[in-house]
Amino acid sequence: MIAFPNAKINIGLYVLDTRPDGFHNLETVFFPIPLRDTLEVRQLKQDIVPWELLLAGRAIEGDAQDNLIVRVFSSLQKEYGLPACTLYLDKKIPMGAGLGGGSSDAAFMMTMLNEGYDLGLSADEMKRRLAVIGADCAFFVDNRPAFATGIGDELSPAKVSLSGKWLVLVKPPCSVSTKDAYADVACRKTAPIDLREAVQRPVAEWRHLIDNDFERSVFPKYSQIGAIKETLYDMKALYASMSGSGSAVYGIFEHKPYGDVNVIFKDCFVFQSELI
Repeated sequence: MIAFPNAKINIGLYVLDTRPDGFHNLETVFFPIPLRDTLEVRQLKQDIVPWELLLAGRAIEGDAQDNLIVRVFSSLQKEYGLPACTLYLDKKIPMGAGLGGGSSDAAFMMTMLNEGYDLGLSADEMKRRLAVIGADCAFFVDNRPAFATGIGDELSPAKVSLSGKWLVLVKPPCSVSTKDAYADVACRKTAPIDLREAVQRPVAEWRHLIDNDFERSVFPKYSQIGAIKETLYDMKALYASMSGSGSAVYGIFEHKPYGDVNVIFKDCFVFQSELI
């Protein structure tokens, strides 16, 4: 079984009040983009171990037991008696970038196992299970533009179309931890705009309408990230923003920009693609 988990970007992100559980309520729009990892599950010939994790591409730090795809596989293996398997993960989505790569891997693992082993889990049931693993995991079950509230786990459809627009995504060598991003963020009682309505306006109007609250706390600490945003605007982006609380910055263009983007953003991870 093989799947290709995709990343997402945040269009707008407003940090609201602190919840009783210590997390913050948010308002944002999740939008899927065609930057993908590769995830494969193969049954082991011998079940000496319940699973093995093989990684390719970007290094993943930490104990394999804590990896989100392992957590998903292990939980379903115990419940449904799945056979011992090798889990292959080839990372293309940068980590610590606000792109939801780990959450997407987890969601695609669950949907792939559900279909491959005919587990009979509904989309709502998978979302419920994934919400325990990560706040934005559930988004990748439907994988369609969504207005997200709560901690990013309460989803409703968002009417936003970027069909035919061109995306340039840039991640500098630095990463921003969630803890650092929240350290100095200024919370709001309410969002200053109706984000669901704002994303239906022409993209060229977003620059003066839609903000990411984390930019105010991240840019002073990581000047390179702010500089990337300004460069994207210099390249005639219709809209540019940091995605989530991480270090990746994206620009949305009417057409593919002129020049070699990899040269312009030397030493950065760069991805560009037409949007559907």
